[in-house]
Amino acid sequence: MDQNNLIISSAKNCIDIEIQALQKLKETIDESFVQAVLSIYNCKGRLVVTGIGKSAIIGQKIVATLNSTGTPSLFMHAADAIHGDLGMIKPEDIIICISKSGETSEIKVLIPLIKSFGSKFIAIVSNLESSLAHSADFVLHTPIDQEADPNNLAPTASTIAQMAMGDALSVALLALRGFTPADFAKFHPGGALGKQLYLRVGDLSKRHTKPHVKENSSLKEIIISISTNRLGATAVLNQENEVVGIITDGDLRRMLQQENPIESITAQQIMSKNPKSIQANELAITALETMRKASITQLIALDVNRYEGIIHLHDLVKEGIV
Repeated sequence: MDQNNLIISSAKNCIDIEIQALQKLKETIDESFVQAVLSIYNCKGRLVVTGIGKSAIIGQKIVATLNSTGTPSLFMHAADAIHGDLGMIKPEDIIICISKSGETSEIKVLIPLIKSFGSKFIAIVSNLESSLAHSADFVLHTPIDQEADPNNLAPTASTIAQMAMGDALSVALLALRGFTPADFAKFHPGGALGKQLYLRVGDLSKRHTKPHVKENSSLKEIIISISTNRLGATAVLNQENEVVGIITDGDLRRMLQQENPIESITAQQIMSKNPKSIQANELAITALETMRKASITQLIALDVNRYEGIIHLHDLVKEGIV
């Protein structure tokens, strides 16, 4: 077998073995899983996740997912636990211990120490005959026939199963809590993801002045309004200060291509009527979707019917939403 075929064959075989592990994992979701989830849901303390080796790395990922979806959690490395970190555990906490074999020396030392706190104890383990499985209040079984490497040694399928079990716990708890996108935003305020969940149109439109002209405004007044505010557009308001139209750079170019005299042109003659608008309390990501559908780069921002300004595609680009 040449190198290219060896690479492709090895990669596909790895994925096949991990898929099989996940299929077997799905069959283990039973009453024990339900009771474990309910115990965590009703927990008055925190969820403490521990493990060693690759399982410890998976544990840290599970803790990150739990925290971001509303379950207060912390990670305690099994080796550090027996050298002082056990002090972070309180009786009202629930402990999750992750181990493929359930028989590593650090885990076996840790088990009676954890149980002495009186905390509920959940095992995520592959070996149901292990010390860890026999000691746990709830066992979440991650059955593994083989790892994905040719020597059946490197943690691959087992860590995939552990991570999937952690995700299943997190999602089940999220569903019980009725966790919403607004809740998610509270824990993810930074970056583009957070901004998609909390940044609103009004937050962006209020950063600019409110470019506008009246229906009878002259061409000079229109150009000054568009140029001064650098949004590529200006709103057209009637006597009641209601938006009746918008004039963009494109409208000006199309007007100049016509042969009509421009000295007496007013805003009303060149504006686009019934412009696309959005409420200021809408999410900024909704503004982006509206712009994309309409193939435009500006939207009028309104507070009910009151003119609040203009939001431009560039505003969304600067915030990293695009």
